[in-house]
Amino acid sequence: MKPFTRIEGLVAPLDRANVDTDAIIPKQFLKSIKRTGFGPNAFDEWRYLDQGEPGKSNHDRPLNPDFALNQARYQGASILLTRENFGCGSSREHAPWALEDYGFRAIIAPSYADIFYNNCFKNGLLPIVLPADVVERLFQATFAVEGYALRVDLAAQTVTAPTDETWHFDVDPERKHRLLNGLDDISLTLQYTDKIQAYEARRKLEAPWLFV
Repeated sequence: MKPFTRIEGLVAPLDRANVDTDAIIPKQFLKSIKRTGFGPNAFDEWRYLDQGEPGKSNHDRPLNPDFALNQARYQGASILLTRENFGCGSSREHAPWALEDYGFRAIIAPSYADIFYNNCFKNGLLPIVLPADVVERLFQATFAVEGYALRVDLAAQTVTAPTDETWHFDVDPERKHRLLNGLDDISLTLQYTDKIQAYEARRKLEAPWLFV
């Protein structure tokens, strides 16, 4: 998992509330558990005008010109700006996989579904909660200014606008530590490799019949 320290990124607006995980990555794409390759199908039903299927090339699929992420001004965005209750619905971990694979490193919204929020931290995404009135102001700025970018500093827990206006966000210290150091669940466990190996060696001496 890539560490998250500080980014300055283009903002893409998804002006919808209650975006569920089936909209983020539709159910037909859940067969793989490789964590990669989901980006081209993120928001598939909104992004394309035809039906997407696993293994189907996306290169010649017709794009929906009305969908914000298809507009040229938002290409290369690394910050997703959206509305309340983002990530509701089923608990599929494929949703943050798809967003991260698309290129997003941070999401800004007034609120998130709990399971999706937790899954983001496990997969290198920073879900930032800001007040609804601040989110509304950011939407208006994003619509008004082409190339609108924000600076996100996880260590300082701040979001800074081009005007230098800054907003503070809260984050659990343990989750912050994981993101700053790029630690997923496996990496956290591997930090204790020496202790695990020492325990296994001791158990082989204490109960050798378990290892026959």
